[in-house]
Amino acid sequence: MEEIRQNKVLPMIALRGVVMFPGVTETIDIGRPASLAALDYAAENNTRLFMAAQKDSQVAVPVKEDIYDVGCVVQIKQLLRLPNNLARVVVRGLSAARITEYCNTAKFFQAEVEEIPYINADSVETEVLVRKVMDYAKKHMLISGKSVAERLPEFNGDANVFASRLALQFALGDTQKQRLLEETDTEKRLLELCSLLAHETELAKIDKVISQKVKDRIDKNQKEYYLREQMRAISDELGENEDEYAVYKEKIKNSGMPEEVAKKAEEELGRLMKMGSGTPDANVSRSYIDWLCALKWSVYTQDNKDMKKAREILDADHFGMEKIKQRILEYLAVMNLSQKNKAPILCFVGPPGVGKTSIVKSIARALDRKYVRMSLGGLRDEAELRGHRRTYVGAIPGKIIYLLRQAGSMNPVFLFDEIDKMASDFRGDPTSAMLEVLDPEQNNAFVDHYMEVPVDLSKVLFVATANTMEDIPAPLLDRMEVIELSGYTEEEKLQIAKRFLVPKQKELSGLGADSLTISDDAIRDIISHYTRESGVRNLEREIAAVCRKSALEILENDVSAVDVRDENIEKYLGVFKFRDDVLSKKDQVGSATGLAWTPVGGTTLTIDVTLFKGKGEILLTGQLGDVMKESARTAISLVRSLAPKYGIRPDVFDKTDIHIHVPEGAIPKDGPSAGITMATAILSAFTKKPVSGKVAMTGEITLRGKVLPIGGLKEKTLAAYRMGIRKIIIPKENIKDMEEVPADVREKLDIVPAEEISTVFENSLVNL
Repeated sequence: MEEIRQNKVLPMIALRGVVMFPGVTETIDIGRPASLAALDYAAENNTRLFMAAQKDSQVAVPVKEDIYDVGCVVQIKQLLRLPNNLARVVVRGLSAARITEYCNTAKFFQAEVEEIPYINADSVETEVLVRKVMDYAKKHMLISGKSVAERLPEFNGDANVFASRLALQFALGDTQKQRLLEETDTEKRLLELCSLLAHETELAKIDKVISQKVKDRIDKNQKEYYLREQMRAISDELGENEDEYAVYKEKIKNSGMPEEVAKKAEEELGRLMKMGSGTPDANVSRSYIDWLCALKWSVYTQDNKDMKKAREILDADHFGMEKIKQRILEYLAVMNLSQKNKAPILCFVGPPGVGKTSIVKSIARALDRKYVRMSLGGLRDEAELRGHRRTYVGAIPGKIIYLLRQAGSMNPVFLFDEIDKMASDFRGDPTSAMLEVLDPEQNNAFVDHYMEVPVDLSKVLFVATANTMEDIPAPLLDRMEVIELSGYTEEEKLQIAKRFLVPKQKELSGLGADSLTISDDAIRDIISHYTRESGVRNLEREIAAVCRKSALEILENDVSAVDVRDENIEKYLGVFKFRDDVLSKKDQVGSATGLAWTPVGGTTLTIDVTLFKGKGEILLTGQLGDVMKESARTAISLVRSLAPKYGIRPDVFDKTDIHIHVPEGAIPKDGPSAGITMATAILSAFTKKPVSGKVAMTGEITLRGKVLPIGGLKEKTLAAYRMGIRKIIIPKENIKDMEEVPADVREKLDIVPAEEISTVFENSLVNL
């Protein structure tokens, strides 16, 4: 390392947030390795230091461009070593200097510097400027509330040193201090300092005014609170009841709420009275008390006890649905005999369009109760049911409390529509929240997150609707009494259309009673050739289309009435959408008709089997599920085991590839009930014996040829009946389920109960 020549080349320290001035003594903490190395070098060699400020104090490891060119040459007065490799040094500024060149060094900065002399003129102008600077300094200290005698530095005759000390004392910015350091003309330095102190004095004035305004506002709020408390005390002494406290007190008293709830409301009211009327917390308390008082805690509507009237209302509103009507009448009968009975939790499960939602309105009318409905389709947020806690801004109760308030009584008929469509995510699991609501043993103390008091729901008649039971969680399903609704028969649809749908659509279309006549045969054609469903929604749409076209015909052709019959139905609805494909189907080899259950009702299912030379491979197509694939392999193994009985050579299976296809391949299919249908189609393909086109079947098969029971028999039977099939093969154990099929349908069907696969083959294969 080269020697320092005539104190011109000095070790250098870059300062962060500190500007060093000549004639000023400062205590500085040193911590960076390069700065410590420079300090050690200066101390060991008893030389001076050069200190310059960084342009940006956030830079941890500065380079040449990060440091101002002008700094201060200092002399070390005292050096103290601190723990953690830190040092505290007391230095005195000697003179301002400018860097002329940086010298290379491995451990710290070293710079060649040139002294910058200050022009210290002892003129009258300098004396005036010193006094002006002192005046501004005194004003600033007086405004700030500081003692002038203790803080203001003394003027010792050197204007430059005095200016430097003031600059450090009044916490000017680093950039402003650097400008003062670089200015060599004494008068200009004092003028610059005078301007800076004047600016700081104005800022101090504004800050004092703002602080006083804030203090006055706080004092005003405290004064307002004190006066309000005095007014309330005077009002209490005079017995006046027109204030807010008395109004809420009266509301709580007249609401009929239980003692526990009333105690909670009075506690909240007491808290409200201690708050300022315009505070946000006061509005939250008012809203909470309003909700507590808005519920009709003691209001219960009187149930209709006239059983005949209730039955008449149910029969007038809906055709069929005997199970539901019977269950409601049983509930009414028990309510008449015992007032302690808890309301049941009913769940109507069935395909779309069979009237699950509309029957609930009729139940409310039959009971003379209020009716409220909550749709659960797509519900993901638990707070929709239980509400938000009052700590949240804009919190409100959940939909259950909201609808109870809307009903105006504590025993309405409450419909949870589409309960199988609920979902769960990060906002909570509404299904779990429903467990408390739909449990007769614990819903007498339902607690909403917002209300925070128990609400008795035991008298509410909860009714839920769903399309399938599979999507309802088992714990929730266990709490409800499930009543299954199946699809309508053609005769039931005819009666529904005549009694309800046609009059309703005629009225909506503006047609009079005699303006449109639709014959029974025309309605049957609409049912069988324009709709293919379990319910009656599409039937109503088609009837609405007939009514609209009839209204147009009446106005365009100036006729008084329109008569729609089966001969002219295509004029109004176009060509048939569906035809009796099964009736026109011929007996075919390797093609059998099965019956399947879907969420929207029963349907027919064609199973085709084709054989071709190969290596005994099995090909399954039609988007089949795992269970259905296993049924197909079971059917193949069964037919293979029965091959000698039906004249099939055993070795033919090893030389034949079997392709089983279920049409409508875009629709996923699964389940074991197509077992006997697949076995029949496979046997037909190997024996070349055709399967009757007028027979449909359903049943699970075993490797021993046993026919096992299946589910959804009513829906499957009605589907076969709608397609014109009159002979159905079912498992023998399902005979008891045929009681659910309407009597008029059973009388027209040839039901073949099968216990063994041989019975199925004998009744389905032609000329076996």
